[in-house]
Amino acid sequence: MSNDEKPNFTVESVDEAPAPRRARVDEAEAPQATAETDGERKRDYLEGFLAEKPQSENPGEPGGAIYDGVVDALKEIFDPEIPVNIYDLGLIYAVDVSPEASVAVTMTLTTPHCPVAESMPGEVELRVAAVPGVRDAEVNLVWDPPWDMAKMSDEAKLELGML
Repeated sequence: MSNDEKPNFTVESVDEAPAPRRARVDEAEAPQATAETDGERKRDYLEGFLAEKPQSENPGEPGGAIYDGVVDALKEIFDPEIPVNIYDLGLIYAVDVSPEASVAVTMTLTTPHCPVAESMPGEVELRVAAVPGVRDAEVNLVWDPPWDMAKMSDEAKLELGML
């Protein structure tokens, strides 16, 4: 086309255009592949994998709903002297969930003379008991082994400028 020629087309104005069709595969149109004939996997090879539930779906084990809910609740309780939650601070030694959803938390404090020695276990018990699915909660305060800074998580150490 030279510079002197004008293009030959028309412009049409529309108020609305139909939405494009979404891509989909109809069952009737899908080719029936077999591993014996063409070496390809069947179309439904993920069906069993996606429908399968984890082997041990125990809510009281790490990864379970109750256990993780208790840990999340513990991460919302902060030591009044150190701006880190008690879980990352390493004050929680164990979280045990029974099959009946009773939770026992074994914990310590930074020192026996901690100003919250009387109130902290009660707060932990209230917060844990409020987790959905928990039947009842018990807090066991222990002093052996004593707490030290090595029990802190890397997140707590980073927060305190120790890393």
